[in-house]
Amino acid sequence: MLGAEAGSGIDLETLDRFAAEIHAVQQLGVQTAVTIGGGNIFRGLKGAAEGMDRASADYMGMLATVINSVALQDALERRGCQTRCMSAIHMHQVSEPYIRRRATRHLEKGRVVILAGGTGNPYFSTDTAAALRAAEIGAEVILKATKVDGVYDKDPAIHADAVRFDEVAYLEVLKRGLKVMDSTAISLCMDNDLPICVFKLATGTIARVVCGEHVGTRVIT
Repeated sequence: MLGAEAGSGIDLETLDRFAAEIHAVQQLGVQTAVTIGGGNIFRGLKGAAEGMDRASADYMGMLATVINSVALQDALERRGCQTRCMSAIHMHQVSEPYIRRRATRHLEKGRVVILAGGTGNPYFSTDTAAALRAAEIGAEVILKATKVDGVYDKDPAIHADAVRFDEVAYLEVLKRGLKVMDSTAISLCMDNDLPICVFKLATGTIARVVCGEHVGTRVIT
């Protein structure tokens, strides 16, 4: 998403717009943790599909999330937002190591916590990392900001008759293979009764969701 129309690299205008949305939510007094992918720099699955060792490709993908996380931290702090970047892959010069109790303490102090480095393990996606961290820190909901305005029964970019769900059950997502998150992430959310809200990122949408407005699609029990 940070690659904007180019699809790669970091578009600073997009980054600043994303930071503005997060800052607006923080100013509402909402404890906010952010997990960001690294597909605009390197996508592990793509590297593996092109012949790379899967574990090596996944580690490269996790390092890409650290780059994006540091960029987001800078954009937030330029807006006067207190942040902490915490990485599952330890690199003390640029981030704190992820420790659950420390993360929750930062949240209690009103800091935006940026969770980088995935789970620290290959074979797990950023979606799974987001679900895992959300469960660990006791999050009330996962907000998944995407390029699409919700969950559809088929790809709306290809099928004009695609139907968007207002609400859909975890099991339905798994059975129908709906493109929300990968199956591991969905199963983790289902097992921990952690709702997911999928919506298109636009000006004010994150704040609207946080304030209770029904935007996009909710994935629930």
